[in-house]
Amino acid sequence: MNSESTEYKLSEEELRELIPQLQQLTDKYKQSEALQKTLFKISELSSSTHHLNELYPAVHEIIADTMYAENFFVAFYDKANDIIEFSYFVDEYDKQIEQKVPADEVMDGITGYILKTGKQLYFRADQAKEFSAETGITPYGSVPSQLLGTPLLRDKEVIGAMVVQSYVSDHGYTEQDLELLGFVSQHIVNAVDRVTSRERTEQTIIERTRQLRKINNELQAEIEERQRVEQLQQALFEISELAAANDGDMDTFYAEIHAVLARLISAPNCYIATLNKARTHLEFPYFNDQKKQRAERRELGLGLTEFVLRSGHAELINSPRVLELAQNGDIDVDIAQAMLKSTNSWLGSPLIIDGEAQGVIAVQTYGESANYTTRDLELLRFVSHHIAVAIERKRGADAILRYSQELEERVRKRTNELDKINQSLKNQIEERKEIELKLIHDAHHDMLTGLPNRAMFTSRLELAIANKHRHPENLFAVLFIDLDRFKMINDTLGHHAGDQFLIEVSKRIGLCIRGHDLLARLGGDEFVVLLDNFDEHADVEDVALRIIEQVSKPFILEDKEMHSGASIGVTYIEKHYHNADEVLRDADAAMYQAKNLGRGRYVIFDQSMRAQLLEELELENDFRHALQNEHFESFIQPVVNQSSQDVIYYELFVRWSHETHGKMAREQLREVAEQSGLTLDLDLYQLELTCKALSHFSSIAKDDIKVAVNMSINHLLQPSLVTRLLDTLQKHKVHPSRLVLEFDETDLNRRSQFILPSIKKLKRAGVTLVLDQFGSGLASLSYLFAYPFDYVKIDYRFVRSLPRSQRNLKLIQSVILIAEHLRFNVIAEGVREQSQLEALHSIGCTFLQGKAIQPPTSLDNLDALDFLDDR
Repeated sequence: MNSESTEYKLSEEELRELIPQLQQLTDKYKQSEALQKTLFKISELSSSTHHLNELYPAVHEIIADTMYAENFFVAFYDKANDIIEFSYFVDEYDKQIEQKVPADEVMDGITGYILKTGKQLYFRADQAKEFSAETGITPYGSVPSQLLGTPLLRDKEVIGAMVVQSYVSDHGYTEQDLELLGFVSQHIVNAVDRVTSRERTEQTIIERTRQLRKINNELQAEIEERQRVEQLQQALFEISELAAANDGDMDTFYAEIHAVLARLISAPNCYIATLNKARTHLEFPYFNDQKKQRAERRELGLGLTEFVLRSGHAELINSPRVLELAQNGDIDVDIAQAMLKSTNSWLGSPLIIDGEAQGVIAVQTYGESANYTTRDLELLRFVSHHIAVAIERKRGADAILRYSQELEERVRKRTNELDKINQSLKNQIEERKEIELKLIHDAHHDMLTGLPNRAMFTSRLELAIANKHRHPENLFAVLFIDLDRFKMINDTLGHHAGDQFLIEVSKRIGLCIRGHDLLARLGGDEFVVLLDNFDEHADVEDVALRIIEQVSKPFILEDKEMHSGASIGVTYIEKHYHNADEVLRDADAAMYQAKNLGRGRYVIFDQSMRAQLLEELELENDFRHALQNEHFESFIQPVVNQSSQDVIYYELFVRWSHETHGKMAREQLREVAEQSGLTLDLDLYQLELTCKALSHFSSIAKDDIKVAVNMSINHLLQPSLVTRLLDTLQKHKVHPSRLVLEFDETDLNRRSQFILPSIKKLKRAGVTLVLDQFGSGLASLSYLFAYPFDYVKIDYRFVRSLPRSQRNLKLIQSVILIAEHLRFNVIAEGVREQSQLEALHSIGCTFLQGKAIQPPTSLDNLDALDFLDDR
């Protein structure tokens, strides 16, 4: 047992002897593995690389992985031409030498030595003298620290050399590196051969492809030439066929010739000119041009057409040629300038008939991209002869055809007279039928929107009422729609914009209803909808809400964004209705209730609305009669400067005592006038009273008295209404400086953007302007800066709260401070009590109006006014 273990056990000395051998085996294995990887990479390169200019950098990179190879070159020897070609050259110090060098220039160097001897070379700078003496080599360029070179062999013949070199002593080479480089070189030759072969194959394919393409182009050109010949033959045949046609339409004949010609050459613009019998004028039986609609008959001059007629042969005229002709006096200078300006290219050929030029056919293009060639000229010259023959044949055939047609026409006129009479009768009958249908349509539809009108809607509504009586379970409803701000759109943008607005509204409403529902326009801005057989009342309300939403969206009219809204009255059709008027009346009443509640909403009709509507209608009717018969009481009340006790002006107003409603407040009177549409009439009535009062004061030598009247802002919306106000003053011989006009702030809020020009016109005329009820609106301060008011009246509601409301007192005081800077005066109206008077006095408000100052005085007797300015 012990003897066996002793046999295999090595001593320490033996193990130490084995270590160098093992290390050598390990290094040799690593070297073999590196060589194998290098050869594998070179093999991959030869398979994947298609061009030598890609191969050499890759080989360089592979060599650099195995040894120091910052400086590397590959050279091949071309024996046939005795040239050495440096296919790849990278050096840190020496620049790239010429790629191809005569062999005798480098045979004394390192490269030449390797090529001549076919031996590997290991060069070291410290052995340079011995090396040169032994080999006879003269190194070129910078001398490296170390250099390895190996021949490139093909079939044992030296075909080139591969060299790596180092200029740094730290990076040297070993015999193993030289052996590795020599081993790798043969595989590199194989890779170069494979890539070279692939390049040659690809070049052969490219050259063959180029040859085939050239042959194909030649064949294609030959085919195109044959096709052109065939096209020319076909064109000549068609021209001959056209001449043989006997339809007598020369315009069509010329147009078809143009079409045939356009298939041969570029002919977007073509005309035919002919000489008259006297040969003094040119006529243009055919003219088709992009820039000119027609050519008029003209005398012979110095045009392009006349030049071709004089020369007797075809001409190609472009920019250089037209300058030459203009300089020679052959064409007019203006024509030459026009051609140069439009970059015109023109072809013209004479039409020779019976040996004489009878006309010209010409084609032309505009723009530098379309110029004619001599080939086009030859083609037009050839075709023009056939066209001339065709025209002559066509003229002869047309002459015969016209003679035949004249004979046929005489017979046809006799035989067609009765046909014409019969056809006329038939046409009249058809026209009457169409007129009747149109009248029926127009009688039942709105001309502007195309919607059913009141007549058609009433008819359908009557059917719905009858259906409700027969089938009480069926549900019907009527929606009465009134639009907001329609009058303002008409007044400001015009009727055309108003019409477009109504058309757009009709489209939007139509999107909110079903296909079997009926939408109609009653007139103006009123629309109605009949909802037919809905399931529940909530459906009707949904439709009303959709309509309100659609109409509330912005409208673009005359490039301006406008807003509107809809007030809707809803009536459900019940059995107690007997005709359409009753349903529309109640829907209308519900609509008015919706407008009174603030617009942009819907209201469902109930019986209380009818009573209220009747009451309002009766009140409006009574107001009309009262205004017509002047059944109003007239009063004036002064505005006083409390400090000086001077009367600033007198305010004139009217009151109405109704038999049922009693004395109506001024605000209620204005509301009734606005609902009746008589606001302007009431204002003019008060203005007439004002002018009479001022005339009376003038008659008693009191021309310094001013009288005020409260006017609607509607007078300022149109320049003509402002002019009418001033004309009324002139009619009564009242100077505008004696008139004071008061405008409510609430009205200004609604129309402020339209009235500034009118206010300035009144101001220039000398009228005193007052902003009434200041503080009742939403943007009061903006008016103080933007409008030239002389006085501002504090709303009586603020004065009424004094002295208990210190906040309102401070507000009035603030307005007075602003007035000092903006140069207007502040008037407190509605002063009723002494405590209010004292509170206003405490903040410096001296311009006052109210019962505490002086109550209103009646105007029934103007003579009673004589004391008024004696205060």
